[in-house]
Amino acid sequence: MREFAYQRAIQVREALTAVAEHAGARYLGGGTNLVDLMKNGVEAPARLVDVRHLPLDGVDETPDGGLVLGATTTNSDAAAHPEVRRRYPALTQAVLAGASGQLRNMATVGGNLLQRTRCPYFADLAQPCNKRVPGSGCPAIAGEHHNHAILGRSDHCAATHPSDMAVALAAFDAVVRYETLNGPGEIPLSRFYLPVGDRPDRETALPPGALITAVVLPGLAVARRSRYRKVRERASYAFATVSVAAALEVRDGLVRDVRIALGGVASRPWRARAAEAFLRDGLATAGRFRLAAEVEMAAAEPLRDNGYKVALARNLIEAVLSELAGTEIER
Repeated sequence: MREFAYQRAIQVREALTAVAEHAGARYLGGGTNLVDLMKNGVEAPARLVDVRHLPLDGVDETPDGGLVLGATTTNSDAAAHPEVRRRYPALTQAVLAGASGQLRNMATVGGNLLQRTRCPYFADLAQPCNKRVPGSGCPAIAGEHHNHAILGRSDHCAATHPSDMAVALAAFDAVVRYETLNGPGEIPLSRFYLPVGDRPDRETALPPGALITAVVLPGLAVARRSRYRKVRERASYAFATVSVAAALEVRDGLVRDVRIALGGVASRPWRARAAEAFLRDGLATAGRFRLAAEVEMAAAEPLRDNGYKVALARNLIEAVLSELAGTEIER
C-alpha cells in the first residue's frame, strides 16, 4: 500500500478545507470499501481525511413524516432505528442483506452510497478498465460478465453498482444532502448516479470536494408496506445477482401507489418506472405484476452470458409485488 497522510476532522468545514488544500485527498468514513481498494492499488489517495467524528450521525424526523439519516450514521444504527424499521422496512431489510454485522458496524450511510463496483476487471490492475483508466477498454463486454449489467449499460462499461441500501433509497425518492466550501446543496438520488455513457469513471453528480452530510427520506405512506429481496450466489453475504426493493398500496383491488427499484442489474440503482406506470390504477393481480415486470425488462440488453438475469429480475418483481399484495403467483 502506498504511503499516505492521515487527518481526523471534527468540523465539517475543517474536512472540506483539508480535501480542497491537499491534492489527492479523500474522505474516510468506515473504510470498508476504500481501504480494500487501497490495498490492491486501485485507489491511492495521498491523504485520508477521517470524517467519522463529524457531528453528522443520527436519525431525525422531518415535518412531513420522513427521516433524515446523518451521513456518518453506521449502517447498523440506521437499520436498527425503530422509525426506519416502521416507516421504511425495505431499507432495514436491504441494509441487513448487504453485509455482515462487523461491516455494518463500521460502514456509514454516506460511504455506502459512494462504494465502487466489485467488477473483477476494475479490481485487477493488470486488466484494462474504463472506470479505472478512462479509454483503456472494458474487457467484461467480451470476457467474464455473467454477473454484470443488463440495463443502462454501454459499450464502455457493464459493471453493476454494489449497494443494497441505495436500491431501497432509490425506491423511496431519497435526496442526498452535501456541503461544499461554497455552501450546501442537495441532489435527488434519481440524479445522484450518472449514466455510464462513455465516461464510466464519472460516477456521481457530486461537485468536486463535496462531502455528503445526510440522506433525506420523504414521508411516504406507501413505504410502510415495503419489502427488499435479494438473490445472490451464496447464502452468506454476497453482492446481489438481482435485488428488488418494492412498496405497494392497494385499495379496492387497485394499485394506488407503487415503487420499484432494482439492484445488481445496472451501474446504478435502477428505478423501474415503466413497471410502475403500467401498474398504477390497474388491478393488483399476479398477472398484472408479471406483465409489469415484462414491460420493465423489455429495455434489457443482456450480454452473452448474463441473459438469465432478465428472467430472474422479472420473476423477482412479480414475487415481491405478489407478496406485498397478498396474492398468490399464478402458474
